Amino acid sequence: MPGTRPLTSALPLGLPLALAVVGTLATATPAAQAAPAHATAQHHGRTPQCRGQGVDASARIRYRSDVVIKAPLSTVWKLQTDVERWPSWQPPVLTADRLDTGRLREGSRFRWSTPAPATPTTPATTLDITSTVRQLRREACVLWSGPAIGQGLRIDEGVHLWTFTEVEGGVRVHTEETWTGAQVEADVPTATAALGAGLEAWLHDLKATAEHRRT
Repeated sequence: MPGTRPLTSALPLGLPLALAVVGTLATATPAAQAAPAHATAQHHGRTPQCRGQGVDASARIRYRSDVVIKAPLSTVWKLQTDVERWPSWQPPVLTADRLDTGRLREGSRFRWSTPAPATPTTPATTLDITSTVRQLRREACVLWSGPAIGQGLRIDEGVHLWTFTEVEGGVRVHTEETWTGAQVEADVPTATAALGAGLEAWLHDLKATAEHRRT
């Protein structure tokens, strides 16, 4: 792919990278363990989906994780779907803008950005991500997808699923994501570790913010 390098040089572990059809990577969060590459994500005995759709089943790069947040479902849902306020509680998100108006819904689009600092082989850049909501069920699930593009760094498509289930004492948040693209697929283990670290950081920030607000 012209203008890009394999992920081993373009995306070292520890890079503070945030991707929401894609996931966020925080320097303070260690690389997380990936789900087995051959496995299909299971959630209470079934494949997680939102209104019949899920992540890319054929993608080589995938990660999934869960957390229980001790806060009302309405609080968690509002934080996650009020896209324009992401920068207020996710430090890696520099900008976030809706490309339409009203509640987030199927077909909604939003554009956001995150820094990628210089490495020994790539210049400092800013990733621009344009995400499109593919499915949404209010206070239950949301699925979005889109590319992340910066100078020397590209993810062709990230597909990102979130589900929200009320449990005793709070809300179980399940997230999983897949990445595709020649650059990231050049080093699947490194890309998977970066994706995992990003999703764990996102869950951590969502949990901390929701539990602090609790309303």
